[in-house]
Amino acid sequence: MALTGLDIYKLLPKTNCGECGVPTCLAFAMKLAQKQTSLDQCPHVTEQAKEALAGAAAPPIKLVTIGVGEKKIELGNETVLFRHDETFYHPTALAITLDASLPAEEQARRIERINGLSFERVGQTIRANLIAVRSAGDAAAFAAAAKVAGEKSELPLVLVTENPDEMKAALEGVAGRKPLLCGATPENVDAMAALAKEKACPLVIRADGLDALAQLSEKATAAGAADVILDSGARQVAQVLAHQTAIRRAALKKFRAFGFPTIVFPSGGDPMTEAVEAAGYIAKYAGVVVLSGAEPWELLPLLTTRQNIFTDPQKPIQLEAGVYQVGTPDEESPVMVTTNFSLTYFTVEGDVDASKVPAWIVVVDTEGTSVLTAWAAEKFTADSIAQAMKKFEIESKVKHRKVIIPGHVAVLSGKLEEASGWNVLVGPRESSGIPTYLRTSWQRQAA
Repeated sequence: MALTGLDIYKLLPKTNCGECGVPTCLAFAMKLAQKQTSLDQCPHVTEQAKEALAGAAAPPIKLVTIGVGEKKIELGNETVLFRHDETFYHPTALAITLDASLPAEEQARRIERINGLSFERVGQTIRANLIAVRSAGDAAAFAAAAKVAGEKSELPLVLVTENPDEMKAALEGVAGRKPLLCGATPENVDAMAALAKEKACPLVIRADGLDALAQLSEKATAAGAADVILDSGARQVAQVLAHQTAIRRAALKKFRAFGFPTIVFPSGGDPMTEAVEAAGYIAKYAGVVVLSGAEPWELLPLLTTRQNIFTDPQKPIQLEAGVYQVGTPDEESPVMVTTNFSLTYFTVEGDVDASKVPAWIVVVDTEGTSVLTAWAAEKFTADSIAQAMKKFEIESKVKHRKVIIPGHVAVLSGKLEEASGWNVLVGPRESSGIPTYLRTSWQRQAA
């Protein structure tokens, strides 16, 4: 059970020195309880207190890193069962399989396809994260496939074999990439844990059922596998979801054997079934989902699902305020205004693009809120719009002095004209009306 701020305060030196950046030890204890700071910020804490607080301060689910460099994947460090209680921090990693039995040319084509599974949505790049090299029982072929994947892709690797000799052979070429070793079983755990320890790589452990998995987790960590990812052995949807939930609940109650991320393998026989299963596993706590499909139509819905689940609801996705171009606008093109909530902006941008009328869009900083929300909170006002127009020098981009505001805030038109000196036109209430408006009303008023 997590310690309260008062529990932590009792273990602090109570000097109120302020060297931690907080005025009092009580305030520091409260921040520590809320995981807003770390114990090492207190220079006077005793070793006894450190030892007592270490267990309570440790996250219920360990942070595990796969890979190195910019493309590395971090999993774990989750603290809640439901996103609305706090948020989820580290998105599920999607791994695409590469079969070592494929001919070299087909392997190269598949790696290229996996590398291309990257999309932009509401200003964020979403993509597949891992290449799972799967053994076909030939150590040389497995090592060669792992090496090719390491050479032709920057994505971290998952090495899928339960044969320690095959794993050792593959690691000769890619150990520096810190791949995920998948995996250890009760039969090979000693050898696999030794490899994981020697190469400082994370290790998947698989057992049939939760009781066996807990025992194997304790055995693997005792053998030196510091970073573990759990596989309960379940492959049927209902059992997988039940195990994922049970593992997360136990981890949050500080059952250390389950205090690690998880990995799942959808068993659907066709891409559609696999995608549906994977979406459920993303929602229910999977750290890694291994997929056989590599088609954009299968991945994009999963990436969108993941993005929605792992976006902090208390921190809207925001766009940087400024002036944006749609098409190739000139000095006669319309000027439109909207907020910096990404979903709002990209909806507007898409509808302007659909109109085939090039335009300038002035994006006002409303702290990531939509038009009506920002207006109600007095963040999207005549003054803020006028200030943004002046700050971003929109007058230098067009000869006319006409600006289009969203129809929902038509009430701002009079004050905005006074504040900006521009002629304010009221656009459609809904973004979907923009194409018709720009092709008809704007063309008449611009004439």
